[in-house]
Amino acid sequence: MESGEQAENNPGPMADSRVRRRPNILITGTPGTGKTTTCSLLADDPSVNLRHINVGDLVKQKNLHDGWDDEYECYILNEDLVNDELENLMEEGGNIVDYHSCDFFPQRWFDFVVVLQTDNSILYDRLISRGYMGQKLQNNIECEIFQVLLEEARESYAENIIMAVQSDTIDDISRNVNMLKEWVRNWRPRNQ
Repeated sequence: MESGEQAENNPGPMADSRVRRRPNILITGTPGTGKTTTCSLLADDPSVNLRHINVGDLVKQKNLHDGWDDEYECYILNEDLVNDELENLMEEGGNIVDYHSCDFFPQRWFDFVVVLQTDNSILYDRLISRGYMGQKLQNNIECEIFQVLLEEARESYAENIIMAVQSDTIDDISRNVNMLKEWVRNWRPRNQ
């Protein structure tokens, strides 16, 4: 491994020399893959002591957007406002960030990035039940087919902190939550 490659894959302590005492996890994936359910179950367990940050809810609550997109029926995320809002919380550590995109978050924020994936027939039914139709439905299904979010994660974060997991059933979600609990229990700050 080249030394520059090693530095990129193991960025070391945060730039300002402070070390988080609790990890930050990003849970990402196409809408309907179970991000919020997974994050909520993990955050509800007092043994892991993590704060669930649902970025979509935060954007609505704090007006961290540039208006409404009528075609996709969602807010137009203002990435800079979101990152400014989250900066101090992420420096503290102890967060599970829940969002369907990941390429705009600073790499230094996350110790683990989990990409949830769901079989397209299951995902289709989940999205239909949420009222997704037309272009919005088609784009999300295509996003899952072409593994867009896994590729986005791979382009944005060190490969050694990314894990893709299946999220088709309640058993899958339970297994994923248990895996994440175990990971949190075994996590140590980078400089130790």
